[in-house]
Amino acid sequence: MNSPSSKSLINDEQKISSWRIFFLTIATLTILIFFWTVGDFQQNPFITETLSIQGEALSGSKLFKINCAGCHGISAQGFVGPDLHEATQEMSDKKIINQVIRGLTPPMPSFEIEPQSMADLLAYMHSLN
Repeated sequence: MNSPSSKSLINDEQKISSWRIFFLTIATLTILIFFWTVGDFQQNPFITETLSIQGEALSGSKLFKINCAGCHGISAQGFVGPDLHEATQEMSDKKIINQVIRGLTPPMPSFEIEPQSMADLLAYMHSLN
């Protein structure tokens, strides 16, 4: 009778284990990406309302100077927070709104803001480009 050597069995188990790790990693990444993108497709009433409003850049500039300039600089050039001159090119308006109302990246705080004010702030940010 031919019986497999213990060395052969160990190599086979290591190959199986490596494949399991690989497939579990792929499955985990797929699930994470799925939930991340699903979050983008959920309808948030605040975001929907904000995006339906025409903002005024001048009003947004005033809001920015009161609430944001301390971290982002008086002309949004960056200070403690990042430079915002290309933020609207790098992020969607939905992601910018989420960043402002949720403070997703520390040390940025979350802000309670009315939809019209958020639309004004977005208009100002678009004017920075």
